[in-house]
Amino acid sequence: MASEVTELLDCLSAAADEAERQGWAYSCALALGLGGLAVALGRELVWFSDDTSARLADLQFVLGQGPGLHVEAASTVCEVPDLGRLLAQQWPQYAAGAEGLGVAALFVWPVHIGAVQTGTLTGYRRTPGPLTAQQSAQGWLVADALAHHVLNRWPAAGHPGTDIGHAGAVELHRAEVHQATGVLSVRLGVPLHEALDRLRAYAYAQGLSLTDAAHATLEQELPDTAP
Repeated sequence: MASEVTELLDCLSAAADEAERQGWAYSCALALGLGGLAVALGRELVWFSDDTSARLADLQFVLGQGPGLHVEAASTVCEVPDLGRLLAQQWPQYAAGAEGLGVAALFVWPVHIGAVQTGTLTGYRRTPGPLTAQQSAQGWLVADALAHHVLNRWPAAGHPGTDIGHAGAVELHRAEVHQATGVLSVRLGVPLHEALDRLRAYAYAQGLSLTDAAHATLEQELPDTAP
């Protein structure tokens, strides 16, 4: 596995468009013994290997629950090898949602740029069980490589991406969420944080992804009386 991950890291720069980057991430997930993985920097989902990974990240953002929100130690991987037994005790809504996606185990690596934690790399499995020591170590390499790849392709101030939802060669998967939050804030006359809370509540109540709820807002389908 170590040589396979090293080979994948060596060819990372060749992943030019979103489809290629998604395929690269999926290959990394398989090499680490995972079903999929996603990378978030701050609140922004920037990279994921499959729909389940994206929905897990979205669910965490909507609920404000999940292991990725509580990863602090630079030398520690947050392991939830049996989601049904462990995660449900601390984050029951998130655990229920993750299990609904067929996820049985979660693993979160902190993503750092230098000494500063900038985000997380989250992997999942559909069967319970811990990481091996080698898988855990190789996950750190993938997390570091992705963090530097994303940072190097983030646009400098005054040089936005070519399209909404892009930042250089990085996809900003929550661009519509940020836009919809601003629209809802103006429409309802509430602060941005309250507008985002209402958008998240609507997404959860309707069983929508946050992106779909944002799209409804931008299309003026989200009622002003949303909770």
